[in-house]
Amino acid sequence: MSNTAIGLPVGRGLLYLIVAGVAWGTAGAAASLVYRASDLGPVALSFWRCAAGLVLLLAVRLLRPRAGTPAREPLRRRALRAGVTGLGLAVFQTAYFAAVSATGLAVATVVTLGAGPVLIALGARLTLAERLGRGGAVAVTGALAGLTVLFLGGGGTTVRPVGVLLALLSAAGYSAMTLLTRRWGRDGDADAARTAGAFAVTSLCLLPFALAEGLLPHTEEPGRLLLLLVYVAAVPTALAYGLYFAGAAVVRSATVSVIMLLEPVSAAVLAVVLLGEHLTAATLAGTLLMLGSVAALAVGEARGARTSEEPVTAV
Repeated sequence: MSNTAIGLPVGRGLLYLIVAGVAWGTAGAAASLVYRASDLGPVALSFWRCAAGLVLLLAVRLLRPRAGTPAREPLRRRALRAGVTGLGLAVFQTAYFAAVSATGLAVATVVTLGAGPVLIALGARLTLAERLGRGGAVAVTGALAGLTVLFLGGGGTTVRPVGVLLALLSAAGYSAMTLLTRRWGRDGDADAARTAGAFAVTSLCLLPFALAEGLLPHTEEPGRLLLLLVYVAAVPTALAYGLYFAGAAVVRSATVSVIMLLEPVSAAVLAVVLLGEHLTAATLAGTLLMLGSVAALAVGEARGARTSEEPVTAV
């Protein structure tokens, strides 16, 4: 379970994923504040998020001291992997935004994040020979139940087939990105260069849609808007995706998908604390269900890692 090629223990990978999930959850609140301060659209925001995140990642790589000379894989393979990851990220984000527009935030989020763990569990079983196990299946079921309660507990949602199909497409992009990251992590390929390359591909994919929507915002609060955009690029993008790709390379794919459900939990908490939304019984119940499921899978993953690392004594 510990990937020696990458040098990242499973326990630290779990921590990276937890931080990434919580950081992703802050993006929604930050986006809401961006929309209040300007006329920037969701696709343009996503473009600036990835483009500025790419700049930050490149700056960190230039400033960070190099420890030794790591083994480099062929340029063609690195470009292919960065390109495939970037396309998966572009499909994930763009299809999700389109699903939100077509059928609303609640349904789009439930279908995308709910289908993700199921697709990833099936894909990991078929392509990576990773078995979920009875405990893992219970945890995934609990997490999906918590997600459903969290977003549908208030009622009043409208389900539109086109929006559901777009949400499923978004889930497929996220699942492919997670499974490929895990597969390449087994081969020892989880360097930061591929994360930056993925951001570059995603930015190029989003640019024409952002231009059509309106790339430059109009605002009466340029200073506040700039700070919000810097935050979105730095924390839920450059930091969160860097941690995500590193953690997803050493942690089982199904566990990754459930831990990432911390995103809506974090978003729900921020909606109550910062945006003045009311804490309902459904919000509290869904949050507790999902946190319990994440904790159960994380403990099981860590125990499995310790067991696999114990030396075998000949009898």
